[in-house]
Amino acid sequence: MAAESPTRTTPAERSARPLRLLVMVLAGVAALLCLGGVGVGLNLYDEATAINREEPDIVVANYLGAQLVNRDDAAAKLYSCAQDQGLEPIRALKRDMEMREQSFDVSILVDWGGLSVQPAGADRLVTTDIGRSLAGGERSVQVWRFTVVDESGGWRVCSAQRMS
Repeated sequence: MAAESPTRTTPAERSARPLRLLVMVLAGVAALLCLGGVGVGLNLYDEATAINREEPDIVVANYLGAQLVNRDDAAAKLYSCAQDQGLEPIRALKRDMEMREQSFDVSILVDWGGLSVQPAGADRLVTTDIGRSLAGGERSVQVWRFTVVDESGGWRVCSAQRMS
């Protein structure tokens, strides 16, 4: 039986091995960094788009923005109680604004002032001035009070009442 001779490598092949190994290690590290970056990016996106229901005044502000500024019932629902019949007055205000915009071919801008929070047992009462104005024209302000309840792990708007 003939003895097998060991395979011989040339000096060029020997110097290419560490280079290939280095390239493979760097490619692996780059892939891990990319995957980690995707994870961090998804986490940051999730935190930035999370619905904030931690404070009653923030919930009312977000509800007003969704209901009266963006006029998005689905978004407003995110800040509403499951039993939201008490919100009919603010929905009626929105319908009235939409009707006036169509009838008179105008745009009504909505804003609100500071939000005052007062305890009412386990609930909170949030009061604010809601202003409506025509572009470059007349302005009206109404005082509104909202009842906010801690429901399902966060504050939600349950009723709205015009005070003046």
